[in-house]
Amino acid sequence: MEDLIISKQLKDELAHILAWIQFRGEIQNNESLRRNFRSGYRALFYGPPGTGKSLTVALLGKLTSQPVYRIDLSQIVSKYIGETEKNLSRLLDMAENKDWILFFDEADSLFSKRTEITDSKDKYANQGTSYLLQRLEEFEGLVILATNLRPNIDRAFVRRFQSILYFNLPTIQERERLWENALRNINMAPDINLQRLAEKYEVSGAAISNAIQFAWLNAKKNQRETIQSLDLEAGLIREMSKEGKSVKE
Repeated sequence: MEDLIISKQLKDELAHILAWIQFRGEIQNNESLRRNFRSGYRALFYGPPGTGKSLTVALLGKLTSQPVYRIDLSQIVSKYIGETEKNLSRLLDMAENKDWILFFDEADSLFSKRTEITDSKDKYANQGTSYLLQRLEEFEGLVILATNLRPNIDRAFVRRFQSILYFNLPTIQERERLWENALRNINMAPDINLQRLAEKYEVSGAAISNAIQFAWLNAKKNQRETIQSLDLEAGLIREMSKEGKSVKE
């Protein structure tokens, strides 16, 4: 859990999800609670890539000893009318009454906004989204959807989430902690200033990890046992160029 560097607000939201998992049985065995509470629990994780959404889902599974199933959307979504709905229905039937966490990554490809109807394709697409909405709401387990772009998710889905968590890019202080954690067991040259790196490069945790891997390989390639500041900065510039970002002076 210490590897997860997120805000206090996010940790509070995760604690709420953990509480539901802990007391799920009490809810299901209490007729009054079942009548007043929604079936299952649905959470939406959204925010820029590399900010810890998938890692958080994995940690939820580890903390609760529940298996996490990452849904392969390529095996769910079909170009044939009605097949996507059948595939999802079979999946949810299989997962019903099991202590599984279902994780839909890049969920906007499956739970996208409904559109104005201009032809039969739009009509069937909207019907499919409505079915997915209904079927997901009936599921009694924990379902987590992740997306980089919240506006792409249909608003009808959003209203039915018990938790919506925004994973933003880490702050300077959070980036410094990410650097410290990631470099804990790596030989570093004395010229590396983690505070300066955290202030200068506004990147995600995943980008920090990629930059460190690049720096380590660059050092090995040049027959050095320690990574230097230049190695890390080269890796960071490489990561930022991938995203079309410029470096602060």
